[in-house]
Amino acid sequence: MKRGLILVVLSVGLSGVVRGETFSIDPYHSSVSFKVKHVVGKVTGHFDKYSGTFDYDAAKPEAWKAQASIDAATINTGVDLRDNDLRSAKYFDVQKFPTLTFKSTGVTDLQAGIAGSAGQGQTAKLHGDLTIHGVTKLVVLDLVIAGVAKDPMGKGNRAGATATGHVNRLDYGVGPSSGPTAGMVGQDVEITIEIEGVSK
Repeated sequence: MKRGLILVVLSVGLSGVVRGETFSIDPYHSSVSFKVKHVVGKVTGHFDKYSGTFDYDAAKPEAWKAQASIDAATINTGVDLRDNDLRSAKYFDVQKFPTLTFKSTGVTDLQAGIAGSAGQGQTAKLHGDLTIHGVTKLVVLDLVIAGVAKDPMGKGNRAGATATGHVNRLDYGVGPSSGPTAGMVGQDVEITIEIEGVSK
């Protein structure tokens, strides 16, 4: 009887645990956007096509992994003339460097989230190698976990997160570094990534 009671307690306790899963990025409920200074204002844009996966276990941040690939030619600022310029050899040179990639290398500075909420509210620093324009640099992104929930359509679980950070476009050889147009476009680029994934 006592043994049976213990098993029941363990079963109830473990039912709320989110075990490690691999999630595929849902492109219909995610976004990869950026913001950069232009003279005195700011221009915003995003990429329309990307794919990737991430491993997530709320209890094991050391096991978190993420990798993604972005189609550089799908850059979209809402102005065709500017977008074509960004695709040219002056900036991203998409013919020669068709993809931007990210591969995580580790997680630090983990802060607890909301108790009993499957990781919701957890924050951390996500470290990884970001490749743009054929150049790979280590970046650190601020990560906020949105949580894990059952997919209402019955397709497993969904997990979400927001990652933000900054990169210097000159570190990647993107855009002019000298001349009359160099000062028109800011060097610092703000990145905001909203990700929702579906368990594989």
